[in-house]
Amino acid sequence: MSSFKAVMVTKDEAGAQHVAWSTLSENDLMDGDVVVRVSHSTINYKDGLVLSAKSAVPRKFPMIAGIDFAGVVESSSHPNFKSGDAVLLNGYGLSETHYGGYAEKARVKGDWLVKIPSGMSAHDVMAIGTAGYTAMLSVLALEKHGLKPSDGAAIVTGAAGGVGSVAIALLKKAGWHVIASTGRVEEADYLKKLGAAEIIDRKELSEPGRPLGKERWVAGIDSVGSHTLANVLAQTKAHGAIAACGLAQGMDLPTSVAPFILRGVALLGIDSVMCPMALRLEAWKRLASDLDHSLLASMTKTIPFNTVIETAATILKGQIRGRVVVEM
Repeated sequence: MSSFKAVMVTKDEAGAQHVAWSTLSENDLMDGDVVVRVSHSTINYKDGLVLSAKSAVPRKFPMIAGIDFAGVVESSSHPNFKSGDAVLLNGYGLSETHYGGYAEKARVKGDWLVKIPSGMSAHDVMAIGTAGYTAMLSVLALEKHGLKPSDGAAIVTGAAGGVGSVAIALLKKAGWHVIASTGRVEEADYLKKLGAAEIIDRKELSEPGRPLGKERWVAGIDSVGSHTLANVLAQTKAHGAIAACGLAQGMDLPTSVAPFILRGVALLGIDSVMCPMALRLEAWKRLASDLDHSLLASMTKTIPFNTVIETAATILKGQIRGRVVVEM
């Protein structure tokens, strides 16, 4: 492959961003000790922000978009990887400070790569992607906080999205009674198939609320932020915890100290981008064993690479259900 396609974000002299297809050669790639022929990527909410050409996510220009990829090693000077290894990458600054996964080739640091778990394909791991991997990190955080299904219910906000869909399936597998919050009530059957026991309208949580409310759940995974997260915290049982991993409603958190000092509620921050490798490997090991492949397939659709720009635009409108795999 002497040349290859990539989705490039540029900035003009007036500061306006532009997204367009580019043709590159391997010499155009950034520094790294492993070259990967990319076979699959995916679309996360963050990818939608980047391809909107209005976000602050890219911190260098030009920048190849895409925060995930999976593929096969073409060449490597890193001791842990050799030609032919099947690998994946989530985060580590892809599409922010380092060229991302919306390209048919990538050159990255081997220290960032994870070998695709046995029994999984490149398509499988991108069906999970950063969204699903973030959901697993959130489940691990709740478990390490000491919470268990016998303590009460778990809420998942943004339930029909990528993080939410995988989170429901993982929590159900672990034995939790899952409450799914969504603005798309027409997706109730889909959410119940994934494992949701109850469906609530996001309107119950998305407006300004009281500092403390009725205790309804002991755990939660929130990908929405803003008033939704504030209300989730206000309705969390004593000594419960909420894993916060997204900002679909906003970056603000209009809450008070009441849930924290009167009920001992914990807010667990989830960083998927610079997550330590040991925890990253633990998450992927659990995903390989705990996530039902038939459920994963039911929440996933596959699109060709040449439609990624227009498809990514729909995720910001809340029009994507579950996960999307981009096939190169």
